[in-house]
This record gives sequence, structure tokens and C-alpha cells, in this order.
Amino acid sequence: MATFQERPRLLLSAFLMNTSSHILGGMWRHPEAQQHRFNELGLWVDLAKKLEDAKFDALFFADVVGLYGDHEGGWASHVRKGLQVPSHDPLVLLSALAAGTKDIGLAMTSSVIQSHPFQFARQISTLDHLSQGRVAWNIVTSVLENAHRNFGGKDLVAHDDRYGWAEEYVEAAYKLWEGSWEDDALLADKQSGVYADPSKVNKINHRGDFYSIDGPHLALPSAQRTPFLFQAGSSARGSQFAATHAEATFLFAPHAQYVAKKNAQLIENLAAAGRNREDIKVFAGLSFVVGSTEAEAKALEAEYDEYLDLDAIIAHIGGGLGVDLGGLDLDTPLGQIHTEGAQGVLEAVKASVPGGNPTLKDLAHYRAKAQQIVGTPESIVDELEQWQDAGIDGLNIMNHVLPGSYDNFIEGVLPELRRRGLAQSEYEQGSLRQKVFGRGDYLPENHPASQYRGAFSQLSAANTEAAAQLQS
Repeated sequence: MATFQERPRLLLSAFLMNTSSHILGGMWRHPEAQQHRFNELGLWVDLAKKLEDAKFDALFFADVVGLYGDHEGGWASHVRKGLQVPSHDPLVLLSALAAGTKDIGLAMTSSVIQSHPFQFARQISTLDHLSQGRVAWNIVTSVLENAHRNFGGKDLVAHDDRYGWAEEYVEAAYKLWEGSWEDDALLADKQSGVYADPSKVNKINHRGDFYSIDGPHLALPSAQRTPFLFQAGSSARGSQFAATHAEATFLFAPHAQYVAKKNAQLIENLAAAGRNREDIKVFAGLSFVVGSTEAEAKALEAEYDEYLDLDAIIAHIGGGLGVDLGGLDLDTPLGQIHTEGAQGVLEAVKASVPGGNPTLKDLAHYRAKAQQIVGTPESIVDELEQWQDAGIDGLNIMNHVLPGSYDNFIEGVLPELRRRGLAQSEYEQGSLRQKVFGRGDYLPENHPASQYRGAFSQLSAANTEAAAQLQS
């Protein structure tokens, strides 16, 4: 029997969306696909339990709050193809999944444009309580102009300015989660009648360019206080933001060499932010086609290819870039595109082809094939070890069909991962943060959120009361 060098395990996350057509356009038409039932709770409960039984680390739900940019001159094709429209709210869904699971992480995407930080912080704390500390937040800034217009904006905010907005958003949320309630503020003392200690519950009086929030946080501190933090930006500014704030970042990478390049950039940014590579986990977005033989895997790939809608995939990427690519020949080069949209995606597409000048066909291939590994369990895990050597810590596993893609991974790839010590067989106890890092439920001291612990005692209810008495 072959022996393998000791490696850290790979974190496993299922990359999902509460919609029919997520990443691989057209696959909802496959006879075995069930994602068209996305509005049925039973689909998600069954999948969540299956992934928890397989000891996946997390369910990771993407989201959008608007239409992708025009394709073929408008948005009719998005509706016709179901390109992430309709899509439903992942936060509401995760509250139901929290009741049906007990260990798997519950990650959701929420943009800084869609919810005021005071309201969002309260919702997240509530969900973290209900799930006993299993919530993760994927911080996004929204690349879709329609999304910005849906929340009162006139145009898409410039790329780097969106990250400036996000910086204040997370600052305000950190203040509420970390600084408003002390750990021992809650007394619930029935004899004395004192529910909470006024000296340990604080307002935050946040005043910024975007938000003015008095506080206090209306929710009790949850198991993690601040949720586990994901961030998916891979542009230069996105990587900087991730290095400052994220505990996990994920890449749509065309090959392992691209991962190595982004990992080196991330390490530099982490050092500048006073953090270490061990403080963040890097996930790669990959899909898998598994067969007991290479021929069987290739046959399944060919079957999936019959249902892939390349035009939907082009509409998806072009819409995220804010460029209408509809009606163009597939051999049309993308050329020099400037976009305020998803700049990290454009960079990855260019890196996926020699010469860096991809055509529309390359664009479709990048999304459908460059992030797809086809083969036997042994050959797939061999390739995953190369990705791990390049710098990934985990997989954000995309699906062709629900739930079949995860069945194939669980039955085919997962046993080989476990045989090589690359996947867990049992969950650790504790919060999602404790399960992933093994160093406690709260963010570490070198994270920027930690500066707000104990920072607002002068704004406690007791101090306010004392000041009022002095003035009277």
C-alpha cells in the first residue's frame, strides 16, 4: 500500500446558492438535478444533513441582491435562463438549517449595501445564538450596478471606494459585537431583580462617513461574538481587505500556479496588517467529476457538457464585469477591459490562458473547465495535493447537480482523502472558529476587531446614569 507524507487536512465547504442556476449555467436542466426545487426547505435540510454526516466544515451560501449587467442588450436572457433570478435570502434559510444540524458551519453572503450594520449585527448575533456559534459571514461589496440601484444608489460605486465603505461597515459591526456588552454583563438574577449590570453594557457612539450608530447592541454576545469571517475579493484591494479582516478567503483560480501567486500576495498583505499566514485559510472554488475509472469520469463529464449553457456562463461573468458580451462570436478576444466590476475575476480569466488575451470561448472554458477536476478518486486527490502545495487550505466545492455532485464527492473522493489523512472523520467541539483554528471561540488579539473590547466603558449605562445624577 502506498504511503503518503503527513499533510494538514483540507477544509471542506459546499458552495451553494438559494437559486436554480448558480455557477455552472444550464445544469438545472439535467434529469437528475434538483436545484430547481431551491424554494423547498426539504431540499436544503436533506443536503445539510448529508454534508454534516460526511463531516463537511461548512455550507457556504453565495448571494446577490440585484441583476447581473445586461446581456444581449437587456436582462430578458437572465430571466429566461434563470441566471440567479429568482434567488432567495440565505439568512432566512440558514435559520432553518441551524435547527436541523448541530455541527456544520453556516456561512452566508451579505453585502455592505443591503443591510444597515446595526440591523445586520443583530441578525447575525441572533443566528449565532440559535446555531450555538456556527455562523460565518462572507463580506462582499456588490459588483452589480442593479444591486446598488436597488438600495438607493445612482451608479455602481468605484471598486476601491466600495472597499472604503466596507472598512467602515465592518468597523461599526465590530464595535457592536465586541465592545457593547462585556462577557459577564448578563446576570439574570431573579432574587435581586437585576437582569444585566449597567456598568458593563455600553453604547458605541460610532460616527463615520456612512453611518451614525449610538448603540448599544440589542443582542447578547453570542458564542463567537463576531461571526467567522470570509472574504472573496482577489483583486489587489480585495486581497488587502482580506488580509486585514478575513479568517478565510476563497479564490476562483484557473490552476495551482495562480494560487501560489495569490498566496504570495496574501502573505505580504498579512504582514502589513500585523497578521500571520496561520491566521487565514485559503479556499479554492473547484468542481469535481468522479468515476471509478478515467473512462467513466470522462463519460460523466461528456454527459454534463450536454447541459452546460456556455451563453449563460458568459452572461454570468460578463454581467459581473459590467460588460455586455451577448451576441459576440465565441472567438472574439476580450482585449483590454476596464471595469469597476469584479476585477479579480477578470485577472483570473486572463491568467487562465497563455498570453493573457482570452477569447469569449476561453471565458466560458475558465468558468466551466479550468476549475473542474475530472478523474478517479486517486487521480483527483493527487491533483488536490498539488493545489495544497501551492497554498490552499480548503475546498469550496461547486456543484453540477444537486444533490448528486456532493453524493459523488462523498462516495468517491472523500474516502481517498481520509485514507491520506486529508479529511476529518469527526467534528471538534465548540464554535466554527474553534473547529477551524482550535484556539478559542473569539477572534485573536491581532485581529482589528479586538481593539474594541473594553473600549466603550465610558459610555456604559451606569456612567450615563452617574453623569445625569451629577447634573441634577
